[in-house]
Amino acid sequence: MIETDARLIGAAIIGIALSVILVIRGRLHPFVALLCGAFAVGLLSGMPIADTAKAVQKGVGDILGGTGLVVALGLALGAMLQLSDGAGGLARAALRASGVAGAPFAALAAGLVIGLPLFFETGLVLMLPIVVTAAAALPVKGKGDEAKLSLMLCAIAGLGVVHALVPPHPGPLLAVDALHANLARTIGYGLLVGVPTAIIAGPLLSKFTARGVRIAPPVLAAARLDVPEPGVGRALIVILMPVVLIAGGQAEALLPKPVAASFAWASVASNPVLALLIACLAALPLLFGRRLFDRSVQEAVWSEAMAPAGTILLAIGAGGALKQVLVQAGISDLLARLASHGALSPLLVAWLLAAAIRLSIGSATVATITAAGIMPALVVSSGVSPEWTVLAIGAGSVFFSHVNDPGFWLVKSYLGTDMAGTFRTWSLLETAISVVGLVLILIASHFL
Repeated sequence: MIETDARLIGAAIIGIALSVILVIRGRLHPFVALLCGAFAVGLLSGMPIADTAKAVQKGVGDILGGTGLVVALGLALGAMLQLSDGAGGLARAALRASGVAGAPFAALAAGLVIGLPLFFETGLVLMLPIVVTAAAALPVKGKGDEAKLSLMLCAIAGLGVVHALVPPHPGPLLAVDALHANLARTIGYGLLVGVPTAIIAGPLLSKFTARGVRIAPPVLAAARLDVPEPGVGRALIVILMPVVLIAGGQAEALLPKPVAASFAWASVASNPVLALLIACLAALPLLFGRRLFDRSVQEAVWSEAMAPAGTILLAIGAGGALKQVLVQAGISDLLARLASHGALSPLLVAWLLAAAIRLSIGSATVATITAAGIMPALVVSSGVSPEWTVLAIGAGSVFFSHVNDPGFWLVKSYLGTDMAGTFRTWSLLETAISVVGLVLILIASHFL
């Protein structure tokens, strides 16, 4: 058993390291490098080549069937906001309201609010086109890239914190159900820990991590069609529509059962894919008015949205392949066994377990589900608060995003950073959310 476990750990380390080396040193596209890493893990762990190939296909299919559709529809919505200058209008209004000095905190607040009901990828593709436009409009001198990147990182910090710590975001909500935690109390604790964590990981940390990092033009380049600019109100309706639709589905879980039955219809449109599709269809008349049926408008919207989609979808699909091979090889089961025999604080065990799965598999959702699945017995036997355990798992689930995380490639594409810059900014941001969140959880759990 020990030899088998050691072989599996070695296979995971070598496969991930191979992917990193092929991208950084070999200059291969992440799609090819991640597929090579996935097959290396399968072969070195003892999986038959046929089973490894099936795992690769399943991993790609699972990612593209869910996240892939979200990315494509989010790119379309972002393209419409760009081409109509709806995003520009929102950005200018936000800057007028907050000023240059307050822009990072305005971006952070927007990420916290908009990210609440959304999967991270959904919030990212909705938020960053607006933030990119706002960043480009910043009246800075000399340190243009640094100021723009810092603003984008603040928005991502808001999204990342609710992704890890605050229900009704889908990730923490899964752990709430698994551990039978009190939802309202978990939300309160999550906000108590999440707000200071977001401030530290966003506006404060970005002052250091953004220094000297160069950024390329973003995936959604600032393009503009010759159409009347929509009002800020219309642009806000477009950007908030999928948020409201998805939040409507979460309302059912927050209300008492007799009342929730009246809102069951809202869950139909709360699927992120359907919510984004409805928003895209509504955005055409709201943003383009009578010009929505012009061939030039339609061609510009869909070419602007789909041109970058191939590169992004291939990269995140290959990340899903590597994740699936690691799961099928047994790394999740191994880590769960190792964590269940420790003598550490239950909250620290929950964090370590989720962080280890996150590092090896890449998916925060898989890390949350796996850790929450083995923690109930430990929660009962130790008497630790299930609400704080949910948050500890959430904090661990976002530890150090790297090449096996599809979100790593999505963020890299939107920020316009190179590999080293993405590690320095995004990976450190996620690590800060994870570590600062854990420290605050351990402190607060002694008093509440």
